[in-house]
Amino acid sequence: MNVNAAVAAAAAIAGVLTGVIAMLAFRWSERDQARPTRSSLHTEAVLPPGVDTVLSVLRSSAVVLDEADEVVKASSAAYALGLVRGGTLAVGPMLKMARDTRRDGEIRQVDLDLPRRGTGRGDALAVSARVAPLGSRLVLLLVEDMTEARRIEAVRRDFVANVSHELKTPVGALSLLSEAVLDAADDPEAVERFAGRMQYESTRLTSLVQELIDLSRVQNDDPMGDSERVGVDELMAEAIDRCRQSAGSKHITLVAGRTSTGTGTGAGSGDDGGLHVWGNRSQLAAALGNLVENAVNYSPARTRVGIAGRRVAAPGGDLIEISVSDQGIGISERDKDRVFERFYRVDPARSRATGGTGLGLAIVKHVAASHGGEVTVWSAEGQGSTFTLRLPEAGSARSRTEEAARGSGRPSGIPVEPADFDYGDDPEAADELPAPADSPAPADSPAPTGAPAPADRPDSDGPEEPRQFRNLSRGSAGYAASAPGGTGRGATRSESPPSAASASVSSPPPSSAPTPRSSPHSSSSPFSPPRGLPRAPETAPEVLP
Repeated sequence: MNVNAAVAAAAAIAGVLTGVIAMLAFRWSERDQARPTRSSLHTEAVLPPGVDTVLSVLRSSAVVLDEADEVVKASSAAYALGLVRGGTLAVGPMLKMARDTRRDGEIRQVDLDLPRRGTGRGDALAVSARVAPLGSRLVLLLVEDMTEARRIEAVRRDFVANVSHELKTPVGALSLLSEAVLDAADDPEAVERFAGRMQYESTRLTSLVQELIDLSRVQNDDPMGDSERVGVDELMAEAIDRCRQSAGSKHITLVAGRTSTGTGTGAGSGDDGGLHVWGNRSQLAAALGNLVENAVNYSPARTRVGIAGRRVAAPGGDLIEISVSDQGIGISERDKDRVFERFYRVDPARSRATGGTGLGLAIVKHVAASHGGEVTVWSAEGQGSTFTLRLPEAGSARSRTEEAARGSGRPSGIPVEPADFDYGDDPEAADELPAPADSPAPADSPAPTGAPAPADRPDSDGPEEPRQFRNLSRGSAGYAASAPGGTGRGATRSESPPSAASASVSSPPPSSAPTPRSSPHSSSSPFSPPRGLPRAPETAPEVLP
């Protein structure tokens, strides 16, 4: 009996000991799990309460350094800018500022230009760094990326300087001419001559001020607030009518291609089968008119300027492309990216001769962006240029999205070759059209050079022009848009060849063809009329009001 009692007592004692040991082990495990790591203990011990939360919501890049110049806390933006590498501050001037601030407790600020490492870009990253003491041992570094702000400031400064210069030129000329008129009061011929110059300078000043107002309006107004469904044919007709007189004075034929429905879904084409966009009619007409006017101003005499529209399929909805092609001086690769800047001119001397202000293409760019579109350029020096305006088609999913967003979005579009010029039932023009390529070339880059050269281009070692350039060089009397007699909207083409009375502008009369204008890349310029096609008349055509 005593033995059994002893065994039971021993078992009870063993059970109690086992429970105590298990409880102690559990508590030790919980304490080990709750014990902070070395790094977190270091951070919590040195950062004042609430600082970690404040740094996490700052837009600036933030870095906290301890007395050993080790990074205690850094925001993700600081790592993105490359300020912190391997737990240390990687920018020497900022590290020196932190040490000086730790020593004397003074707040310091400096602007630095940091190179963009590993990006291959030559520009620098402009930052503003501010260092302040944080507690007794820490230093806080705040870095603000000022690159975009500095770029905007440079644009604003250049804009003010350019406006001042552009306004000073005609105002100064008017002042000098008025003095000349006073001095030549007894010379009627001199007064008449000076008065003509004064009228020219005042017209130039008025045009500059008006374009500044237009540019300010398209930048600040909401174009979709007064939007409507606009026909592409109507826009083309207005643009051609606007430039009819200036084109006629230079013997330039304005050619309107038949609007093509392309390969899109045609959701917004309407019952008439035409092309339509959704937007502010006056702004769209001004933008397209600027493109045509620019093409006329930079084209030699007795050449062609073509305008055509088509629908193209694109992710998110169909796009409408309106292309304006010329046979002018072309644009160099260096200038292509800058032609849409305000007051930028490829040839300043030529712009002064044509009365250009350097604001036309900037207005086109802003109008396209505010309507959810874009404008691109293809060009080759000595061969001409093609400016393509891409806009969402009215009724497409993309257009509805842009309308809902009130012009705040901008589709990327797809890189496609500029629109063709459709010559309808003209068999001769159709025979001369090149075979379509398997994949279209982007509108803002030269077409592939491997395509076979046309029969009248024995040498084609230069960049091949877009397809509508080749069509434009051949022309079509049935679709010459500058023929007088077309009135109202939609008078962009004629279904039948023009009569003799209207041939003074629309198509050249039969005559001996002079030697075609040479091209630097071929013995026969792709923009010269082919053999047998006469040029425009040598005398100025009659321009109807």
